[in-house]
Amino acid sequence: MGSLSIQSQSRRDPPRVLCLSNGHGEDEVASRIAVALVQRGIQVRALPIVGEGKAYVRQGIPILVTPQVMPSGGFIYQDWRQLWRDVRGGLLGLTGRQLAVIRQEAAQTDLVLAVGDIVPLLMAWWSGIPYGFVGTAKSDYYWRDEQGPYRRAWIPWGEPISDYLPWERWLMGHKRCRGAFLRDELTATALSKRGLRTFYLGNPMMDGLEAQRDLPLDPHRPALLLLPGSRPPEAYRNWALMMQVVQGIPAEIQVYAALSPNLDPAQLQERIPAERRDLPLIWGDFGTCVQRATVVLAMAGTATEQCVGLGKPVITLPGEGPQFTPRFAEAQTRLLGSAVQLTSVEHAPRLLHQILERLATDPTYTAQLQAHGHQRMGSPGATQRIAAQIQTWLNFGGSDAILRPTGQGI
Repeated sequence: MGSLSIQSQSRRDPPRVLCLSNGHGEDEVASRIAVALVQRGIQVRALPIVGEGKAYVRQGIPILVTPQVMPSGGFIYQDWRQLWRDVRGGLLGLTGRQLAVIRQEAAQTDLVLAVGDIVPLLMAWWSGIPYGFVGTAKSDYYWRDEQGPYRRAWIPWGEPISDYLPWERWLMGHKRCRGAFLRDELTATALSKRGLRTFYLGNPMMDGLEAQRDLPLDPHRPALLLLPGSRPPEAYRNWALMMQVVQGIPAEIQVYAALSPNLDPAQLQERIPAERRDLPLIWGDFGTCVQRATVVLAMAGTATEQCVGLGKPVITLPGEGPQFTPRFAEAQTRLLGSAVQLTSVEHAPRLLHQILERLATDPTYTAQLQAHGHQRMGSPGATQRIAAQIQTWLNFGGSDAILRPTGQGI
């Protein structure tokens, strides 16, 4: 494409990609794609915009700029007070250093891959070189499903609402943007009709969720999985609410938890009711935990989405934030549909009983959950499909080099 041709066409070095991501879940997705690119002979470096970038470190992907954790943990969009805390914590200086590094790195990079939302997307545009986008945060399911909008649009014109705002669509439609990988077919199709180069190749969140080992649970009894989130101190507050629910659950229902290494075991143990002191706490093995679950009680973001993708029924409780606020929890029910039910601490035990009874008596319910999860979250393998498309851009030098993206079989 003329002056926009990929730089690696004129040199013998392997092509180079810079990954930008802004959050724990986004780092996980980006690091998986980075590994798939490295396996294809592509050099990858990363810049985690918020957080420590531990996912990159685990995968051996080099990180630019020393990571600096912001007070909000990256959730400035949930509460603008969090933005002010981040500004006081050095956000502006950190952002300035990151922008300078991106421009410097761009001189020896062929493509910037932005993973997350408008922040890494805007930084990728700032680089001045070709870029791609993996959208993990936004979906048209927040506004509508395949049957139409959830509520009447307030805008006076007839154009369908998009969860992506005009300036985000401009960045995705820029001549240097090779394309955008979106999290579901509904959103990708809608933006494609607006003339954007969009792809639905599945959702990378659904990769790497295979069971790795046995858990200390009776395979013949139903099991409730607890997901309190990954960021303290919010996760401890979520855990305290979950323990109130656990007190109202019959003893024949097994309860266990999948936990982030960020959390302190002592602070969790001290809140467990005496009658549940044998509650297994499982660290760093989410795939095994979710595969075993009968029902999930979740106050998390990405992990909840993965549970739905695997066909698990989910109960959620509104928390205090900064991530899992009542507003976030309600929006999550729109994103993930009927598989997620938002309730209160008082009503959660009864709802759990109703779900278990339906699983036991309705032979079609499990199949419905699995079909719903596939529709909202896709099937495994998206990481490799996205990496293959990026390799095509790098090898052939433009957005016209496309492995035909369709939703079929994804």
